[in-house]
Order: sequence, then structure tokens, then C-alpha cells
Amino acid sequence: MYWAKTQSQATFDLANSGMAGYSLADLPVKIEDLEINGPSYYGYEPLLQALAAKCEVTTGNVVAANGASMVNFFVMAATLEPGDEVLIEHPTYELLVSTAQYVGAEVKRFSRRFENRFRIDVDEVAAAISSKTRLIVLTNLHNPSGAQVDQATLSAIGDIARDAKARVLVGEIYLDALFEETPRSAFHLGPQFVVTNSLTKVYGLSGLRCGWVVAEPDLAQKIWRLNDLIANSPAHVAERLSCIALASLDHIRQRSKRILTANHELLASFMAGRDDLEAVVFPRGTVCFPRLRQDSVDQLCARLREKYETAVVPGKFFGMPDHCRIGLGCKTDTFAEGIRRLGLALDESREQNGKKK
Repeated sequence: MYWAKTQSQATFDLANSGMAGYSLADLPVKIEDLEINGPSYYGYEPLLQALAAKCEVTTGNVVAANGASMVNFFVMAATLEPGDEVLIEHPTYELLVSTAQYVGAEVKRFSRRFENRFRIDVDEVAAAISSKTRLIVLTNLHNPSGAQVDQATLSAIGDIARDAKARVLVGEIYLDALFEETPRSAFHLGPQFVVTNSLTKVYGLSGLRCGWVVAEPDLAQKIWRLNDLIANSPAHVAERLSCIALASLDHIRQRSKRILTANHELLASFMAGRDDLEAVVFPRGTVCFPRLRQDSVDQLCARLREKYETAVVPGKFFGMPDHCRIGLGCKTDTFAEGIRRLGLALDESREQNGKKK
């Protein structure tokens, strides 16, 4: 996260895993909607109702909080004690691992391998679980690859967790990037599932900090009380704007789909023309996680940023240093120029390696 805040900025930013920012001017907002004070105690009721409707649950299942990272922290803090085991996918978003470590859990990993298209091997999960395991953590769509976890795999993992008296935390922050093919939330597969989500990645609404947890009611209440220690009351104007955004979600979704469809076509064409990168390119999602066949990813990223004003994320932040993550959510003209410059940086690497030989 420190790298993202201090080193990822570039004219052609392919490091961001979410959509380009959606403008306040494009929301149907009136001045009276910008009220800064209002009845928000354990949630602002109109926002809870809108989130519950989106997730097909009751308001008693929903906890609203300050973005996805905050709700992931709350779930781990509410379900783990020091010394408990948490089983987390590899590769994954680094903050999931560091958050589990922060609350005192012992972290174990299960693999999502490039050679297996980043699928989850259910047998590996079953072999890794123990009597100390209290939480299994995965993302769907997968960050950093964009791979989808099918319902049968999720259900099987839920069975493993239930038998071990553990829960399954599924980060669904990218799931809506499947658009019309988006499945129901994993929460509906059983009470052992806890789901986190936000309006940030697929909708470009990061500034609203609208994140939420969907959990069984007792756990939801525990998380609300934990929030009393950390954040207490949210910014009410953001809650009101989040309600407006949720009511406008169909329109915002079409904008995201239009950008991502165009950028996926550009990415597929780019990857087809490269023999120095190999990638699993999925038809949907906001990220791709290619592997560099030769040279150093860190050197490539440094050259790309310093000489070509373009940023991608080094794979070392996901525990896979021969990979990099490319974000597809920026505006299409920016994306087209960014991958063109990535190609130039790769060509330069090839030329330098050829001279060395």
C-alpha cells in the first residue's frame, strides 16, 4: 500500500486495479443531498436498505464501513484470536495477509497456480486445514489475476470450513465486473460464508468509501460494535451520496462495461503479439497478471515508470516476483497508450539482453 500511494502514480497508470474515477457531476445530485449531518448510528437506514436489496439479504446481515480494506480488517478482528490459523490464497492482495498477521493469526497459504489458470485446488485446501483454522480467505474475482471461482468450488470450500468449524471470507470487490453474468453472492451458500464488497473497484466510486460486510446477524452485530472502537460514525454526506450511486448503479455499470470491453480487446491483441510475456487473459475483470519470460520485473517496472511514464504493479507485492499486474480500468485512450509504452519497454529489455549475450 505504501508503494501504491508513493510510487505508482504515472501519466499512464495501469497500476490501479479499479475503474477510472466516476465524477460527482455525473450523479443526479442536488444541493440538499449534500447534507453533512443525519441519523447514522449503527448504519444509515436508507443505505443499509439499498445494500441489502443489492445483496438480496436483510439489513440485519449488512455492516457498512469505510471501504473494503476496513471491512476486511473488521471480519478478521471479529473472527480471529491470537494463535488461530487463517488459510489465505496465494497469490493475493497483500493487505489480507498483513491484516491477519496484525490481529495475531498464524497465516497458512494455499496456491492458485498460473499453470492451472489460477483455479483453486479444493484438495489442497482440505489438506491444509487443521483444528486451529478459523478462517479461509479468498477473492472472487481473484486479485491479482481476475480468475473467477465457480459456485461448485465455493460450495466445496464451504463444506470444508463447516466441518472444521471455520468461516470463509470471500472478497467480492471485483465480482460485479462479470456484469450480466455476475452470480449471486457466496453468502447465499451457507452461514459459514462472510462476504466483503465495495463501490470502489468496479464502479470507480472510491471517494465515497462505501464498503460493506454481509454476514449472519450475530457476527454482523459483533462487527458493528467493533466499529465503535475504530470509526464510530461515518461521514454522513458520503452515506447519502452512496445511496444516490446505488440507485444509479445500472447506468454506472454500463460505463464500466464499455471501458472494460474495449480495454480487454486491446489487451488480448497486445498479448497475442508478445513472446516475452505469457498470461491467462480472462474475458472479464479489471486486472491481468502476466508472467515475464526473461529479465527482471522490478527493472522493467522501473524503466517503464522512469522512461515511459507508465506504471504497472510488480508481482513481488503478491509474492510472485516474475509477474506484474496490469489494470484495465483506466480510460481506453490511456490504456492503449500505456500498453504501447509497455511494449516499448519490453522491446528495450529484449535489445539489452541481446547485447549482453
